[in-house]
Amino acid sequence: MRSIEECRRILEDPDGYVKRIKTETGAKAVGYFCSYAPEEIILAGGAHPCRLFGSGEKIHLAESHLQSYCCSLVRGALEDALGGRLGFLDGVVFPHTCDSIQRLSDIWRLNVASCFHLDAILPVRLDTEAARRYLIDVLRRLRGELGEKLGAAISDEDLRAAIRMMNRIRAALTRICDLVGERPEILKGGDFHALVRAAMILERHRAAALLEEAVTEIEKRSVSMPAAWPHKRIVLSGGVCSHPDVYAIIEAAGGAVVGDDLCTGSRWFSGLADESAEPIEAIAGRLLDRAVCPAKHKGLNARADHLIRLVRQKRAQGVIFFLLKFCDPHAFDYPVLKEALDREKIPSLLVEVEDRLPADGRLRTRFETFVEMI
Repeated sequence: MRSIEECRRILEDPDGYVKRIKTETGAKAVGYFCSYAPEEIILAGGAHPCRLFGSGEKIHLAESHLQSYCCSLVRGALEDALGGRLGFLDGVVFPHTCDSIQRLSDIWRLNVASCFHLDAILPVRLDTEAARRYLIDVLRRLRGELGEKLGAAISDEDLRAAIRMMNRIRAALTRICDLVGERPEILKGGDFHALVRAAMILERHRAAALLEEAVTEIEKRSVSMPAAWPHKRIVLSGGVCSHPDVYAIIEAAGGAVVGDDLCTGSRWFSGLADESAEPIEAIAGRLLDRAVCPAKHKGLNARADHLIRLVRQKRAQGVIFFLLKFCDPHAFDYPVLKEALDREKIPSLLVEVEDRLPADGRLRTRFETFVEMI
């Protein structure tokens, strides 16, 4: 598919792509680390939002600021910033989620002078009226601060246009996710990963058009391709997944990823903002209503209930927890989720990774064993 080929080309050099966008459009580039970042506000300010993952370079400079037991996302991003590889960024927005990202925000503010720095101190508990009012106030303040940094007056109409654009992207990805959940043979997991991750980097008008083109092509495939698919149906759960190869290894082991609960997956694109509401309230409403991550709180059983619903909805036969090593929120979350899955007699497997995957053979053996078990 042409759309997937374009996404793969961009992901080979995402930083180079953002630099080209800046040159071609004159837009400023604003980075972010978390799916709770209000991209609509960045986009409404005339800037280009781009998600930061870390380049995988060997850690040298970041060692003097972070312990070795910080997750590879945080350490790798700081290494890139200190090494000058993120010099194309005009600013970074830090939504406060996990402790490591909050501390990275402090270190970045003190040591990275090449771009502006803004915090968005989001509420931890998301299921109260007070949390809703607080989040709306935070987003309104961010709107003003970001507008000052970008030299732009962010109007309500700018925000509504940005909401419509992000809704197009999220709706297209949701449609693809639903199609793959029904017929996993129509799209390889690595191709879906490429579409999602590239959508976080692409110029957003191009992202919407490309994803809608992909939806049309995948819908045609769902009609024309034969339905035989003997693979076991798997749901991935965790935080950041920067490893497209994991999908191919699961497929080679006899599995197929039919859904996910990842912050670089469905948690990033799930839910639409209300286009008829006051724009800041619409952005806040979506963040409050979407599936919660373990750094936020909506009740003791919210995460487990969501995962079990997802497994049932996707008719999955097992769950693979794909966790970044030293990611405390997901590490603390795992025993609760595992216990809930065990009660429902849903098999699960835990895989911990860093910025690089373990040897292919080791992972394949573990996946093959799990697939055979289910």
